[in-house]
Amino acid sequence: MDAEEIERGRQRWQQRYDKARKRDADFTTLSGDDVEPVYGPPAGVPYEGFERIGWPGEYPFTRGLHPTGYRGRTWTIRQFAGFGNAQQTNERYKMILEAGGGGLSVAFDMPTLMGYDSDDPKSLGEVGHCGVAIDSAADMEVLFDSIPLGDVTTSMTISGPAVPVFCMYLVAAERQGIDPAVLNGTLQTDIFKEYIAQKEWLFAPEPHLRLIGDLMEYCANGIPAYKPLSVSGYHIREAGTTAAQELAYTLADGFGYVELGLSRGMDVDVFAPGLSFFFDAHLDFFEEIAKFRAARRIWARWMRDTYGAKTDKAQWLRFHTQTAGVSLTAQQPYNNVVRTAVEALSAILGGTNSLHTNALDETLALPSELAAEIALRTQQVLMEETGVANVADPLGGSWYVEALTDRIEAQAEEIFAKILAKGAKASQDSQSHAIGPMTAGILRGIEEGWFMSETAEAAFAYQQALEKGEKRVVGVNCHPKSVTPPLEILRVSHEVEREQVRVLAERKAGRDEAAVKAGLDAMLAAARDGGNMIPPMLEAVRAEATLGEICNTLRAEWGIYREPAGF
Repeated sequence: MDAEEIERGRQRWQQRYDKARKRDADFTTLSGDDVEPVYGPPAGVPYEGFERIGWPGEYPFTRGLHPTGYRGRTWTIRQFAGFGNAQQTNERYKMILEAGGGGLSVAFDMPTLMGYDSDDPKSLGEVGHCGVAIDSAADMEVLFDSIPLGDVTTSMTISGPAVPVFCMYLVAAERQGIDPAVLNGTLQTDIFKEYIAQKEWLFAPEPHLRLIGDLMEYCANGIPAYKPLSVSGYHIREAGTTAAQELAYTLADGFGYVELGLSRGMDVDVFAPGLSFFFDAHLDFFEEIAKFRAARRIWARWMRDTYGAKTDKAQWLRFHTQTAGVSLTAQQPYNNVVRTAVEALSAILGGTNSLHTNALDETLALPSELAAEIALRTQQVLMEETGVANVADPLGGSWYVEALTDRIEAQAEEIFAKILAKGAKASQDSQSHAIGPMTAGILRGIEEGWFMSETAEAAFAYQQALEKGEKRVVGVNCHPKSVTPPLEILRVSHEVEREQVRVLAERKAGRDEAAVKAGLDAMLAAARDGGNMIPPMLEAVRAEATLGEICNTLRAEWGIYREPAGF
């Protein structure tokens, strides 16, 4: 790019920056020196390929979505929490908010994630142990008691039964007297990553996509600020993929959901801003920064050139980041504070919109109150003391970072080509899904076990390097001596399960069974005749139909999915 074009871009950025709202903050170094809001090539100097880097707030958004960077608004501190019953988790949420957390993120227990009630035989021994137990709208009411849902953004990390859980969230808001139309937050809902990595599905892919499409339409029409789909690379990376695989599989899934919206006749410029993303921040500091920058650039280009998005907001890749749980070690667990801080910093320098920092004891148990506070304070130290929020994309133009950004982008494009080739082959075999070519490739890859085998190969290669000492982990295969005392960890009493089952029985005994049946029957009728399933599901939830009852009704209609065996 020649010097004149770079200068025109700088002037465009300056005009947008001047008009934007900035935080009332001290944007100087610790020594008191002023710093510019963004840095670029010196005036009058050409820069080959600068159009791929650009200025913050301009296509292709490599350097961020907003001209102000974090000067306009810092990332949201969104700590992931949930354990025991709704009352216990509500108390933890209040602690997080009082300590300066900016948003909530709900962790559900395994029965809830799989669509089972706490009294189901399959739930025995699991209730409240890896998250909060939610059986009905009444639990959701308790979960957010004295937390006005109209004033706080809430993320819910659940995919298989995401839609009925979301309906419970809407009913809880109604019972607070809040118009659901004003709600803001994120629902994960990403079923593709379940088949690829996490394995928490209820049905075959097509019925899940049906539910997701219904939810996208419902939110686009009535809850405009709420993001009904958070496409998750986090679990893909935790399963053992490389950074490029995480990026490519995640964005491909996102393109599949774009094709789903288009197949419903929805306007891409209307529904695409309701998509968000969720990435892992791992330990290779610069590779992670490059991954986040490449993600924005790839998404913007594909949305514009492939799917016809015309507005900036429809081309934006908004993302939440969580530090890498798989990087935490049980050996010398206090080292995890350092790992988490480094990973969080990479997410910030990569321009994350919100962030969760893992607690030092999460490799052993759910976080203790002390560990949760340290995790929160890690973000606050980075935000308040380091100056990283003063400059947009401070590493932009670094030879190393730009080379890594280009390389990871190229690797992702190679993977997209493989997925699209699978979709083309499915079309030739007359098995292509009607939604779109990327979706067809994802479904074929799931059916063949391709994603699983590619992930397994990457995980095996890393494990080999670890065992040979080529990759080193402090406290594990190097520097093993330690004076670390045993940790006191959070333990969830089995009394939680007994009490949850008792309360659930009382609720079932006291509800209007005819209203529950009417709601479930109307939901089933919508499933059969092609109507949007959200309104009748909401009616069932208002009558206190349980999560298990809703999911079992749909299991009976659609069947249970079992993935292909692979070796």
